[in-house]
Amino acid sequence: MDGILIAIVSVTVIGIICAVMLAIASKVMAVKEDERFPAVRECLPGANCGACGYAGCDGYAHALIDEEGIKTNLCVPGGDSVAKKLSDVLGVAFEDVVEQVAVIKCRGDCTVTSEKMDYQGIESCKAAKLLFGGSGKCTFGCMGLGDCAKVCPQNAICIENGIAHINTRLCVGCGICASACPNKLISIMPDVEKMLVTCSNTEKGAVTRKECGRGCIACKKCEKECPAGAITVIDNLAQIDYDKCTDCGHCAEVCPVGCIVKSDFGGKHHVNQE
Repeated sequence: MDGILIAIVSVTVIGIICAVMLAIASKVMAVKEDERFPAVRECLPGANCGACGYAGCDGYAHALIDEEGIKTNLCVPGGDSVAKKLSDVLGVAFEDVVEQVAVIKCRGDCTVTSEKMDYQGIESCKAAKLLFGGSGKCTFGCMGLGDCAKVCPQNAICIENGIAHINTRLCVGCGICASACPNKLISIMPDVEKMLVTCSNTEKGAVTRKECGRGCIACKKCEKECPAGAITVIDNLAQIDYDKCTDCGHCAEVCPVGCIVKSDFGGKHHVNQE
C-alpha cells in the first residue's frame, strides 16, 4: 500500500514541476505578436489561395505588418473592399486591385473530339493523366473529371459535354483551380480582357486537326491579320500579347477553327461594381 502511495505522490509532484516549468517557459519564450495582426487578419477573406504570393492569409498579414513596402492590393479574391480595409487599418494610401478571373484554354468538348479509350478508374484528372495522358485523343485537353470544380470555393466551375466550364460571373480569381488542373489548362488573367485562345495543344497543325476540331492548327492567319500585331504563333499555338491587344475581335473572325473567342470575362468583383 505504501508503495502505491509513494508512486502516486511521485507522479503528482513530477506533474506539478513540469506544469510550473511549462508555465515559466511559455512566458519567457513567448513570441510577442504585433497588436495590429488580429485587425489585419480580420480584413482578409481566409481563402488561403496564395494569389497574394504568400503562404495563406496569415502569411500575407504578417508580411504587411513586418515588411516594408508590401502592397495592400495583393488579395485578388478580396478585391477593392479588402484593399480598402487594409489601407484603413494600416494607415496607408489605398491602391486599386487588378481583378482577375480564371479561364479555361480548351473547347474540346464531346462534339469536336472523342475518346481514345474507355477510362474506368478514379474520378480524378490527375489519376487519369497517369494512364497514357488521359482518355481523350488530345492529351493537352480537358479530361472532364472535375478536379478544378471540386476545389473551387465559389462553385464557379461545372462539367458540361465532357469538359470544364467556368462561370466567370462567380469567379474571384483565387487561382486554386489553376493549381488543381494537371494539364495546366486554366489561366488567371485580368477580367477586363476580351480575347482568349481556347486551346493548349502545341502539336503540329495536322496532328491537332485529327485530335480536335477546335484545336489551334498554327495556320498563323490570326498572326498575319491582327492589326495591332498582338498575336504570335509560338510552338504551334497562338499567343496573345494583351499589352498590344485592342479587343477588336478580328482574330476570332478569321480563325478557321474557332479556337479564338471574344467575350466578356468579367468576374464577380466586376459584376459587383456594375
